[in-house]
Amino acid sequence: MPVYLLDEELSFPAPEDANEEGIVAVGGDVSPERLLVAYSQGIFPWPARGYPLLWFSPDPRFALTPGRAHVSRSLRKLIRKGQLRVTADTAFDDVITACAAVPRPHQQGTWITRELQDGYRGLHALGYAHSIEAWRDDELVGGLYGVALGHTFAGESMFASEPDASKVAFTTLLGHLAVWGFRIVDCQVHTEHLARFGATMWPRERFLSEWRAAVNQPSLLAPWQLTMSPEEALTQLQPDV
Repeated sequence: MPVYLLDEELSFPAPEDANEEGIVAVGGDVSPERLLVAYSQGIFPWPARGYPLLWFSPDPRFALTPGRAHVSRSLRKLIRKGQLRVTADTAFDDVITACAAVPRPHQQGTWITRELQDGYRGLHALGYAHSIEAWRDDELVGGLYGVALGHTFAGESMFASEPDASKVAFTTLLGHLAVWGFRIVDCQVHTEHLARFGATMWPRERFLSEWRAAVNQPSLLAPWQLTMSPEEALTQLQPDV
């Protein structure tokens, strides 16, 4: 199946037209405007060294429903100690810079290129990209960032300089997303880390059906205000079984 080559027009083919590797299109830029069009259709960018920019809609897709997420006993125990403070949209630049610096197994460099960082910073300025930060006192020790459109959240990357700090941030985010009525968190591809929260492989048809219904809801723009502590956010999620 041929792959669509993007030009200056801000449009994508249907995500169902992706090839066997899940590639919908190649090329184009990562301007905030193009990123918004992509995410509105359930498509995300993923640069690969030596190739033009790749845009994906994989089948199956790793995803979870916020209210059905579950948290392990060990993580619950850590959160209940109350040692970390979690905020949103207070240190977006620091979070995305830290995520880009995380060493990736079997990779040289980072897929979070400077161009992508600038694109997501632009999305943050427009209110659609968000950071969740975990703090020990005044030190940033973990966090994540992603894109929220309607009642969807597309998680992009996370980092932790202290064990489990990113998990505490993610747990706090999930509790708030459940309260806010978000229907889907896009985890993109399988990781054991997110599988422990209950993420599973969804057939593309199911994913896109859920995504299209949720993405058309009104968007909650940055800056987000977290009204629950990590401990309070736990009450919105499922215990591990």
